[in-house]
Order: sequence, then C-alpha cells, then structure tokens
Amino acid sequence: MGAGRWTARAREVRAVAAVVAALGLLVTGCGGGSGSGDGKVTIRYSWWGAKDRAELIQKTVKLFEKEHPNIKVKTDFSEYTDFWSKFNTQAAGGNAPDVFQNSYAFLRKYGDKNLLLDLNGQADAGNLSLKGFRDGLEKAGDIDGKLLGVPVGANTFAFFYNPDAFNKAGVTVEDGWTWDDFFAAAKKVRKSDGTLYGASDNANVMYLYDLYLRQNGKAFFTKDDKLGFTKDDLTEWWGRWQQHAKADELVPGKKSEQAKPKASISADLSASEFTWDNFLVRFAAETKTTLDLGPIPTTDGKRTGQYLSSLMLSGSARTQHPKEVAQFIDFMTHDPEVGKIMGYNRGIPATTAQYDAYKPEGVDAKIAAYEKSVRAKLEPITPHPAGADVAEAAFLRIYTQVALGQSSMGKAVDQFFSEAESALGS
Repeated sequence: MGAGRWTARAREVRAVAAVVAALGLLVTGCGGGSGSGDGKVTIRYSWWGAKDRAELIQKTVKLFEKEHPNIKVKTDFSEYTDFWSKFNTQAAGGNAPDVFQNSYAFLRKYGDKNLLLDLNGQADAGNLSLKGFRDGLEKAGDIDGKLLGVPVGANTFAFFYNPDAFNKAGVTVEDGWTWDDFFAAAKKVRKSDGTLYGASDNANVMYLYDLYLRQNGKAFFTKDDKLGFTKDDLTEWWGRWQQHAKADELVPGKKSEQAKPKASISADLSASEFTWDNFLVRFAAETKTTLDLGPIPTTDGKRTGQYLSSLMLSGSARTQHPKEVAQFIDFMTHDPEVGKIMGYNRGIPATTAQYDAYKPEGVDAKIAAYEKSVRAKLEPITPHPAGADVAEAAFLRIYTQVALGQSSMGKAVDQFFSEAESALGS
C-alpha cells in the first residue's frame, strides 16, 4: 500500500475515532456537567429547601466561582418532596446532578443503586479534606467503607414551644419531663387559650417515633434492615395521639393540611411541635410568635434517645468531573465565609472552621444553646436501610389518613406494615 493510501487510511481511522469519542461524550455526558468552549467546566448543583435557603446558597456559589474561575456551577432547587421526585426521574435517565444535597436516610438507598460517587478517592487525591469536622461528622456519610456524603450541617430533634402560651397555662418545660407531662401540658394550654391547640399532631413523624422507641430499648429500624417494632407498638403510639386529638387538644388533621406548606406551629395553630432544631430558622421567618426550644419528653425521665443527623453533599457516580465536584464539596464544608453566609440554615456547621467563623445571634443562638444542652445525651444514629425513605413517606401519609378520618386505626397499621416491609424487602 502506498504512502498516500496509508495517509488517507490514517485520516479515516482518526475521523472514525473522533466520531466514536464524540458519541461517547454524548452518552456519558448525560451523567452531569460538561465542558465549554472557554475551557470552563460546568457542574450542576441541586438542593431542597425554601427560598431563604436558595438565596443564601446562591451567594456561596458565587464565592466558589470567584475562587475557582475554571468551574461554573448551574443551580436548581425545589421543596423537599418535589426535589426527590425530580431527582429520581433524572437518575433513572442517567442525568442526575453532579452534586446535590442529601441526607443520611438516602445514602444506602442510592448507594446500593450505584448512583453515588465514592469520595474516598478524591480525599486521597487531596481534592477534599476530611479534617476539622466536629463530633466525628467526617464519618457520617460512610456506608460500608464508601464515603457517599459529606455533612454541611448537623442537627437533632427538639421540642418547639410558645413560651407565652405555656406560661399562661402555668406549664414549665424542663429537662427530664415525660410523655405524660407533655400531653398534660397540651391539655392545659388548650384549656387556658381557646385560640391555640396545645400541640401539633406529630404522631406521623417517623423520627419522633424513633426517639420514643429508642427510649424503650427499640428503634424504628434494626441493623438487619427490618422494622424494629410490632403492630401493637404502633397501635399504642398512634392511638395515644388520636385520643388527645379527639379530646380537641391537638391540631385537627384538616387544619394541619390547610396550613401547608407552613407547619401548624408557624401557622399559629398550635403552641408546640416536634421537629429538627434548625427548623427554628424557618419558623422564625414564617411567624411573629416567639418560639423556644425545649427538651424531648422521656419515658424514664432520663433517656431522650437523641442523635445527630446531618444534611450532606453527595456527588453523582456518573459525573464527568469528580475532581471539580470534590473541590466544590470541600469549599462548601470548610470555607469560613460560607459558614458566615449559611449560618444555621442547614443545621450547626459541621466543620470547626465554619463553626468558629459564624457568631450566632437571635434564633441561631437558641439553636446553639440547645445543641450544647443535649450534647451529653446524644447516641449513635439509628440505621437507615434502603427503603427507609419509602417507609417514612408511608408513615406520614397513612397516619394522616387516620387523622383526617379516612382510615381506621387497624386498617392503617396493617397498611403501613405491608408497605414498609415491602420497601425493606422483608
């Protein structure tokens, strides 16, 4: 074969290779960000939360882009339920965001589906620092030896209450109070203030029931990926709340639904509610009523069953830019200015650098004081198997049907166990 023919053949091979490479980029590029003609890398970042969180995060993204001019960040946010619905659709199509907000409850689910980037390699390469985290949080995203998430903030469950309403009713919220004390307080508040219910009906909150179970030597999930309680246990829990709801001491289900997206307490329907402590930031923006944080009721006057949970940042296993994703996560977890901007919106900062940089005031100071007060009581977190999110959604939805009068207690308990056990594969 002559030199000219060899040259022509070489050009054909290079042309075919270029086409194949381009097709490969089109296919694999579905997994996340891309490059651009100006040499910049673009990554996509998604999270859930209200508009106030979005405004703060946009400021931090601008800081990151200024520090890393070669990386452009395309942002997107939704409310919690909408976020996961959209994420599942994107992931199924191979188009998940490069980096996204996550939580412990979802790590095993999406890890088992090989959707999450193991960040250990990026940490080893020096693109992500795991030093300087508070309370051992650098290991919070470790699932079976894989680092599937890095925490940006930590929080724990709390009792929210209206101090004016409780004082008017002559009720004192103090450490070591019991569930009997809590329900008695709700009754007194309702009786003394006809405009407020004593408490929101939180029987449908999986994390609250988990604390109650832990106080009694059980847990919502077991280490072997099963439910850690019986139908009789759940009937007793839901039944007790229903008893007080029917006595007109708790916010009726219909009113709670009508108040959404606000919580019953921030809609000024109830004088108390249970949720994660950092929600005080959101509630303060939704109501002019002063709210305080108090201790979780106990079974024995001592054990609350509390633990630290956290919001995390995870990377997509299909991202084409794992280095840039790791650099982004590193910046968002360690940069002091990011800590100052975010405050306690996503919980107390997970790293010492951000924790020390931000000086809490107002509601943030209340959150800091609360977490300091319960620190000695914190225990290891309950395992969250794949399917935990489905069980949580079922727990919320099915009890809500009971509260709305759309389902009987027996039917609801059976339905929950059927759906949850199916989701857990047990």
